[in-house]
Amino acid sequence: MITKTIKDIKDKLPEGVKLIAVSKFHPAEAVKEAYNAGQRLFGENKVQEMTAKHEVLPKDIEWHFIGHLQTNKVKYIAPFVAMIHSIDSLHLLTEVNRQAEKANRVIDVLLQIHIAHEESKFGMTFGECRELLNEGSWKTLTHVRICGLMGMATFTDDMEQVEREFISLQAFLEELKNSWFAGDAAFKELSMGMTDDYPIAVRHGSTFVRIGTLIFGERNYNK
Repeated sequence: MITKTIKDIKDKLPEGVKLIAVSKFHPAEAVKEAYNAGQRLFGENKVQEMTAKHEVLPKDIEWHFIGHLQTNKVKYIAPFVAMIHSIDSLHLLTEVNRQAEKANRVIDVLLQIHIAHEESKFGMTFGECRELLNEGSWKTLTHVRICGLMGMATFTDDMEQVEREFISLQAFLEELKNSWFAGDAAFKELSMGMTDDYPIAVRHGSTFVRIGTLIFGERNYNK
């Protein structure tokens, strides 16, 4: 079932849109099944769970950290994480740079923007992100590479609202491309869209879709 679902999703995704299989709360065996189906990008939102899976699974997996990241836990994933989608402050960005330097790496990151009408979601407002970029010290951080933006739409059945939120993030990416990141070929990624809304996200420029439930089924949060 996992194999077929991954193939079905990938067949429908336009060229240039990458699938991140969100494996949080699912066992390493399920990840291995997806891996055997050719999937290489996996997303986790808990540091402990990501590091545990990294230990036992093939080393050519690209691990994407998509959850809220505490600065004191960056050091555990810095040696191997492929991309961190959830940079929501200069403080966190600076710590990722520090730990990446210790690991002798440059870590790709996305700035997380709060586009949802929900207080529980993390991320910077458009204004806070502009302030961070205006402040300028991020330009001195040589062990992180800002590659784009990430956002989560409101959890709602109102797909018109979801679409408006995705449109706003796509427009903000273009704004930043034309200002702080003009000429920066790396700044192009837009991580948005999950199981219920990824087709809308793809229509509005998403380059990473983060899909879990559709691939792995409902999660067991009690494990």
